Amino acid sequence: MAIPRMRRGKKIVPEVGKLNIESVTLGELTWINIESPGKEETEYLAQNYPFHPLDLDDCLSRVQRPKIDKYDEYLFLVFHFPVFSPKARVTTPSQVSVFIGQNYLITLHKGDLKPLAKLFNQCQTDEGIRQEHFSQGSGYLLYRIVDRLVDYCFPILNKIGGNIEAVEDAIFSVKVRGTVREISTLRRDVISFRRIIWPMRAVIGGLEPKIRRFSKMDMEVYFGDTVDHLDKIWDALDEHKEIIEGLNDTYDSLASNRTNEVMRMLTVIATILLPLTVIASIYGMNVPLPFQESHYSFLIVFFVWALVVAGMLYFFRRHHWI
Repeated sequence: MAIPRMRRGKKIVPEVGKLNIESVTLGELTWINIESPGKEETEYLAQNYPFHPLDLDDCLSRVQRPKIDKYDEYLFLVFHFPVFSPKARVTTPSQVSVFIGQNYLITLHKGDLKPLAKLFNQCQTDEGIRQEHFSQGSGYLLYRIVDRLVDYCFPILNKIGGNIEAVEDAIFSVKVRGTVREISTLRRDVISFRRIIWPMRAVIGGLEPKIRRFSKMDMEVYFGDTVDHLDKIWDALDEHKEIIEGLNDTYDSLASNRTNEVMRMLTVIATILLPLTVIASIYGMNVPLPFQESHYSFLIVFFVWALVVAGMLYFFRRHHWI
C-alpha cells in the first residue's frame, strides 16, 4: 500500500495522526521526505511499505555506517554527508536514510542538509524542476539528490582551506597565541571530514549497478562523475592534512626558535649582571676595602661596573652571540 498523496507536487497531510511527512508526486513516482523521523513515522512506513524492521530501526540510529541493503522490491541506503558545526568548530556527519523502489523514493534525515531540503522544496513548487528530476525514474532522482549533497561538500572544503590560510598567516605574525589551538581544531576537522568521505566513496561507487532497475536511462556516466567529485574531495583533504602537519612542524620550529632567542637574551643579561653583583657584594661587606674612605668611591665603583659591562658586550658582540 502506497502512502496517500496529492498530485501536482503539493504537500500531503497523513491520514493517521500528525506525522512529519511530506511528499511530491509526478506521474507514478512519489518522493516522500521525512525530516527528524521518529518512531511514529517509521511505524507508518512499516504499515504502508514492505520494509524490513531492522532497516526502519537503522533510520533512527545515529551510529550507522554508510551501506547498501538490497531486497527484491527495494534498496535501503544509508549515506553520511558533512555538516559544519559552528559551535563545535568541526565537521560532523549527517545521516540520510533512503528507501528506493520502482515508484517511490523515501528520504529520512535530520533536516540540517540544506541542499536536500532546498531540492525538495523546488520539486514541490516548480513544475519544470519536478519534470526534470522525476521523468527518468526513481534511480535518476536519487542521483540528483546524491549529486547535490556531494557538491555541498565543496563549500565546506573551501572553508577549511580558508582557515588553513589564516593559520599560515598567524604563524609568522608577532602574536601567535592560540595558534596551537587553531591548528588542533583544523586537524580534528579534517580527520572528521575524512572519516565521512572514506566509506561514502565505496557506497556511491557501487550504487549504479544496483539501481539500474529503477531508472529509465544508463546512469553509469552520471555516478562516475559523482565518484570523481568524491575523489577530488578526498585528494583535497589529503592535501589539507599534509599542509596542517607541515604547519604544526613549522609552528614547533618557530616556537623553539623564539624560546632559544629568549633564553639567549636572558643568559646574556644574567652573565652581565653576575660581575656587577660580585662587586656590589664585595663593597657591601663590613671590612676595609680600597677607596672606601674616598669621596669618589661611588664613581670609582660605577666606572668599574661600566668598564666590565662594556668589555663583556664587546666580547659577546665579537663572537656574534648578540
